[in-house]
Amino acid sequence: MKPLRLLGFDRSGPPPPQTQPGQPLRPWTLPNAIGFLRLALIPVFLIVALTSSDGVGAAQAILFAAIGWGDYADGIAARVSGQYSRLGALMDPATDRLLVISGVAVAWRFALLPWWALALLAARELAMLALARYGLSRGVPLRINWPGRLAVAPVMGSLFFAMTGLRSLGDGLLYVGLALALAASGLYVRSGRRQLRAQTHP
Repeated sequence: MKPLRLLGFDRSGPPPPQTQPGQPLRPWTLPNAIGFLRLALIPVFLIVALTSSDGVGAAQAILFAAIGWGDYADGIAARVSGQYSRLGALMDPATDRLLVISGVAVAWRFALLPWWALALLAARELAMLALARYGLSRGVPLRINWPGRLAVAPVMGSLFFAMTGLRSLGDGLLYVGLALALAASGLYVRSGRRQLRAQTHP
């Protein structure tokens, strides 16, 4: 496998057939084991962060980073082992959104980042969860686009750096990530509408 594809930078070509609608979930794979661990660690992160004195600390920052980087780890595991699955395709983006919403809850509780930006980010993530569910019910999968991919690092980074006490860096990354995330949302809606129209008027 080419290094760029192994590392996830080369996204050319169709998605693996095992991840497409109608395929079996195949829960018992190495990438999904990493995914299950990521999900299990989110409540741990929330307990550690929300019971801290000010939301800033190494423990919650490390937990947040580990859960975030776990998405990259399970992607590499899937590409190396070939253990792609429908469950993984559904679970990974949902876990990422739950992690962002959890990070927003911590940043909001302790005023680590601007409230208006956090509220907009949380509303966007919840809307994307609802949109993905609606798309699945209509047979229109939500395929991640490049603004969405690029938004992940600054959004996650803003929350991480806020929890380490680097407020100014967190603010800047949040604005960049939010702009990319909102642009991605617009593209998701436009793509979904086109697919729905194509189903209605083939």
